Amino acid sequence: MLQVAIVGMGNIGNTHAREYVKRDDCKIVAVCDIIPEKADKAAKDYDAQAFYSIEGMLASEVKIDAASMATKGEENGGDHYTPTMELLRGGLPVLGEKPISNSIPEAREMVALAKEKGLRYGIDLNHRFTPAAALAKQWVDDGKLGELNMINMTMWINNPSDSSPWFHIRALHPHSIDVMRYFCGDVKRVCAFFKRGPSDKQPDGRRVCWSNMQVNMQFESGVVGNLRGSYDATGPGGNYGLETLEVVGTDARFILEEACERLTFSPRRSRENVTYDHLGGMLAFGDTFGSRIGRWVEQSVADAAPEDIEGSGEEALKAQMVIEAAVESWQTGTVVEVG
Repeated sequence: MLQVAIVGMGNIGNTHAREYVKRDDCKIVAVCDIIPEKADKAAKDYDAQAFYSIEGMLASEVKIDAASMATKGEENGGDHYTPTMELLRGGLPVLGEKPISNSIPEAREMVALAKEKGLRYGIDLNHRFTPAAALAKQWVDDGKLGELNMINMTMWINNPSDSSPWFHIRALHPHSIDVMRYFCGDVKRVCAFFKRGPSDKQPDGRRVCWSNMQVNMQFESGVVGNLRGSYDATGPGGNYGLETLEVVGTDARFILEEACERLTFSPRRSRENVTYDHLGGMLAFGDTFGSRIGRWVEQSVADAAPEDIEGSGEEALKAQMVIEAAVESWQTGTVVEVG
């Protein structure tokens, strides 16, 4: 039985908790938040002990096997570094939230400390943890697409938040870039273009956030790719996101829609497309949290080697390096090498 602690009892921390309580191979034993009311409520909800600091939690007699780290902060990654380092220094494996950090030096420290301590360190990169993504990856690995040539990703979400210029790419697109890397490997160089959407709240009529972007990529393998992202565009009806991933090879391509809802295999020289709807019973993006957290629990219970953790901190760092290269590309008007 995996004894779990959760740090940060906001929306995502409670999302983690709801997935843990569905399982019979783990138990939430501790919850931690610097806002006592949040920790106390979570402790009552999940029959766990409340703590208001990681230091206090680690000094307690509560036995903890692993921790979910779900704090937030600026650009959704500003408060990840300190709690993650405290947990790792305390000897706890960590499942962190994306982005790993909006600071590359801090992200490198987090990954390095986990490696030095020999601890499992994963990130909630849940787009790769779906039955649809697993089947598509099997097609790629089995050579059914032939040699890969192109990958195109679109992720649009209606998000009016204007907290900082780079909030859109840093908070949303660790998901996009990670799933692109999942199929095509490391990114070598990028060239990015950004646009601020209109706003009636700013003096110049433009958003603070660079809310629309296109990032062109060249992968180490030679595959070329494009990521389109927006916080100003949605699907029909305007009340949800739109996500499409297309991987194109010499013999076939696949299209994965809405993270997990529809997967289509399309041979190059045939019209006999094959489409799978809601593989594994996944109805929408919200269902992906259970798959990702479930895999973390399974690997933890099995005492998996830190280097075998799927959706690892190291993978998240590589995705964040692509993001920062894209920011640099736009700021300098150049093609930027990743790394």
